[in-house]
Amino acid sequence: MTGPRGGQQPFDYASSNLAYWTGEAPAYATYAQRHWNEEPAWGVFRVPESEVGLLRDVEGRDAIELGCGTAYVSAWLANRGARPVGLDLTPAQLSTARAMQHEVGPAFPLIRGVAEHLPFRDASFDLAISEYGAAIWSDPHRWIPEAARVLRPGGELRMLGTSVILTLCAPDLEEVPVGLELQRAQRGLHRLDWPDIEGIEFHISHGERIRLLRRHGFEVLDLIELYPPADRETGWNYVTLEWARQWPAEEVWIARKRA
Repeated sequence: MTGPRGGQQPFDYASSNLAYWTGEAPAYATYAQRHWNEEPAWGVFRVPESEVGLLRDVEGRDAIELGCGTAYVSAWLANRGARPVGLDLTPAQLSTARAMQHEVGPAFPLIRGVAEHLPFRDASFDLAISEYGAAIWSDPHRWIPEAARVLRPGGELRMLGTSVILTLCAPDLEEVPVGLELQRAQRGLHRLDWPDIEGIEFHISHGERIRLLRRHGFEVLDLIELYPPADRETGWNYVTLEWARQWPAEEVWIARKRA
């Protein structure tokens, strides 16, 4: 893993992420139907929506999911009365999403595109949401301004991704669980090139994220740190249940575009 690199061309990471998610798409297709049918729960430990509130107050709202993958979050939004649009870079993921629309429903627009350059007019949506997707796979200095542009005044940005503490402590190799020692500096945290996967992630500190959101017209409403539910019995290959009960493996940001 490396830190931010100077002199990068715009979206030089898109081809790597496209290749990575094309390879991952068959695995995600195997449990897409379960996600489309189940009650909403968030993150790797499936924290219930009742404890998170990412889908609250969405009825009648125009929503864009940034990096929708198999688009189950958009399906959850549609089932709650929102008018979602799912956007993703990877044709194979969108193909699974279309199959789920046919098999499970409901139907809503699915568009191939990138969160860094949205094919929508200014002030087109009331809600922009990302569970991972753009939240970690797109440069926040590029996609957050675009989210601000397409949101109407009073619209909300809701995003879920890896926590800063997990990012700082995670070893370079995915199969090695996160431990108790810092593995990288927080200062300058930005672009992360994992050595064992082709995809490229982006993570920034809390302070930098707050400044970025404010600079583009947002006020931060909440920062929710996610911990495993009490009845969870197993962890993941990269984060044990013991670790995740002490430190948040994931975090949710909710921000509102100022009038």
